[in-house]
Amino acid sequence: MEDAVELRSYLPFSFRSPTERDYITFLWDSFETNYTQGKHQFAYLAFHMLAMSFIYFSLWQIKKVWPQDFKKGLIGFAKYEKGLLNASSPFAFSMVPESTVLRFLKLIACKEGTIGNFRAFVNIRNEVAHANENIFFRTQTALDAKIHEILRVVDDIQTQSKPVVEQCYREFLLQGYDPEEREYVDVLDQINEVLIRGNYLSGQDIEICAVFNTASFKACPEMAQIDALHKCLCEAYGTRENNE
Repeated sequence: MEDAVELRSYLPFSFRSPTERDYITFLWDSFETNYTQGKHQFAYLAFHMLAMSFIYFSLWQIKKVWPQDFKKGLIGFAKYEKGLLNASSPFAFSMVPESTVLRFLKLIACKEGTIGNFRAFVNIRNEVAHANENIFFRTQTALDAKIHEILRVVDDIQTQSKPVVEQCYREFLLQGYDPEEREYVDVLDQINEVLIRGNYLSGQDIEICAVFNTASFKACPEMAQIDALHKCLCEAYGTRENNE
């Protein structure tokens, strides 16, 4: 169970709608209940859906931060193109078959092996979800091993998402340093609502933001305000800044 909880740090810190929040909470409750009661097969289903949600949030960040790359990635997705371009929630990616939607991960240079590993988890989920008289996870040890595998692949995808998060944060700093122009006068409200909630940033994403090198803005007249915005993020979330 301790390993499984690590997935929380890869999921959004906050959500744009109560429905999204309630859905993730429901999945966690389902996983924990089935895990503690020894219903390993159903615990896997819930954990897989949480991991798949992580994929959708990652793809949403690509869609928002790299819109032109995302549009290019829609080649071959004609059936879903309009729905994905007009989507208002990351869960819109669920309209695409799971094994197929993973192709979008190539936009962040995910290796074929990483994508293939996640496809294997999808295939297991498909087998588990069918009434085929097979019990795939008879022991907690077997389930824990699969959870460990999923977390390893999730971390690989998170690592490849770093350039997207960095660009997202860079744009936030440039657009949000001025209290007269930004959405919220209060700096912490700007961080919480525009950066974190607006981009579905996870704890892992926030760590990437915290070590962002603001020294790249030294030539900007607004450097002091940008630096203050960055320091507020680090102080609010107990993270470590890096301006060397």
